[in-house]
Amino acid sequence: MIRSFRLWLWVAVVALGLTAGAAALLLRQPAQATRGFGGGTYSLVDQNGKAVDQTMFQGHPSVLFFGYTHCPDVCPTTMAEMASWFQELGDEGKDLRAYFVTVDPERDTTAVLGDYVGWVSDRITGVTGDPAEIAKIIKAWGITAEKVPLGDGAYSMDHTASVFLLNTRGEFEGTIAYGEANATALGKLRNLLAKT
Repeated sequence: MIRSFRLWLWVAVVALGLTAGAAALLLRQPAQATRGFGGGTYSLVDQNGKAVDQTMFQGHPSVLFFGYTHCPDVCPTTMAEMASWFQELGDEGKDLRAYFVTVDPERDTTAVLGDYVGWVSDRITGVTGDPAEIAKIIKAWGITAEKVPLGDGAYSMDHTASVFLLNTRGEFEGTIAYGEANATALGKLRNLLAKT
């Protein structure tokens, strides 16, 4: 009788554990898992004032870089590298698009962005917008973007320096690190283009 009672007690404990586990799975919030890296919605504008949103990354392979026009070194270096990638890829990279999204919308207006990307390449689209909408795309892509006061009201921005590689569905495929060897970067771009 005691043995039978212990058996039923163990069955009850196992059943309770399975029920609790199932409940935990059902109650878990799936939003982050289904949305994926780079997901979410945002309403922004390009350097010409044209409305753009998360769909701008769809239908073609892309490179995506977050920076700001007052950046003293990382951004101009990366922009120059992007221009050289387009030049070296030639017709092979005809479907590739590039986006420069500001992390400093207070200073980076459409006119400022237009001047900034204009000297680099007509293949790079500058993106800015309301700070709240910029915050959404920064969060969606897991970007670091922090204002660093310099005194007298001036500031710089600490930000992620990697270039993101996106497939034709606008999904993350990898990164090109800041300062990565040009041959390695071109290899990654060619792998991205081969998937389209």
